[in-house]
Amino acid sequence: MKAAVISAPGEVEVATVDDPTPGPREVVVSVAACGLCGTDLHILQGEFAPTLPVVPGHEFAGTVVATGSAVTELTEGDRVAVDPSLYCYECHYCRLGRNNLCERWSAIGVTTAGGAAEFAVAPVANCIKLPEHVRTEDAALIEPLSCAVRGYDILRSAQLGTRVLIYGSGTMGLMMLELAKRTGAAGVDVVDINPQRLATARTLGCSAAAGSADELDRPRGWDVVIDATGNAHAIQDALGRVGKGGTFLQFGVADYAARAVIEPYRIYNQEITITGSMAVLHSYERAAELFAAGVLDPEVFISDRLPLDRYAEALGRFRAGEGRKIQVRP
Repeated sequence: MKAAVISAPGEVEVATVDDPTPGPREVVVSVAACGLCGTDLHILQGEFAPTLPVVPGHEFAGTVVATGSAVTELTEGDRVAVDPSLYCYECHYCRLGRNNLCERWSAIGVTTAGGAAEFAVAPVANCIKLPEHVRTEDAALIEPLSCAVRGYDILRSAQLGTRVLIYGSGTMGLMMLELAKRTGAAGVDVVDINPQRLATARTLGCSAAAGSADELDRPRGWDVVIDATGNAHAIQDALGRVGKGGTFLQFGVADYAARAVIEPYRIYNQEITITGSMAVLHSYERAAELFAAGVLDPEVFISDRLPLDRYAEALGRFRAGEGRKIQVRP
């Protein structure tokens, strides 16, 4: 089959690799679409995958074309979205129900072959069957949405009247915007240096959109500040925008080397909470339900649909901050 392969740090190509075969409790999915995200750039930089080469792609959906000998839940022809998370279910954190912190954490498209290919293999337990009205290629958005749902699980900030500030209006920032509007926020402001992305945030109904938080009138700061950029400069600025008693959520994936300075006395004196949200935890099925209910408009969120042969170009566009969600389609 044809697949994108990251063979070494900085090196990616589309090559011919062996077709996958399912284990007893696995299925093979014919990939309809695979989304790109910041994690793919980290893999390309050699940060995430413990060994290369690897076929990337952890945001994907498609049609089941083969099933393992012990699979009874799905049959060939079923359309599914795939949760890429792979846990050991044995370590300290898995036993506590904190599977996303698994000591042997793994993921399809990160540490094992993923969906940037014609076919991908997945455990049947990781597959969500799609309702008829959901287009298969659109369902690749369920995985990033499940990360956003996890972020709001961490925040637990669904009280009415919350003032929210989001840094970044790429796919993840826009998803956090859509969820904030549904968790009782009195206002959701968005900061980004990309005018086109800010225009999308306005289309989706943010309260205000600006190139800098200095342009926004909130002298007491915000109740919730979310970084969806992973950019060290944005993170540093965002930390200073949290109001008394407020919460800062590190949601964007930062480089390993990124650093920010905190003020311990201010955290103490103003009772500020600093927290993070890592990937998916008990949120994929809820994200699938929300997606089926229309919480996101795929035509707004998916800006580029490229053939798999142009995977390297798709990564380049994503790195340059072009568009919103960029997909490749085998």
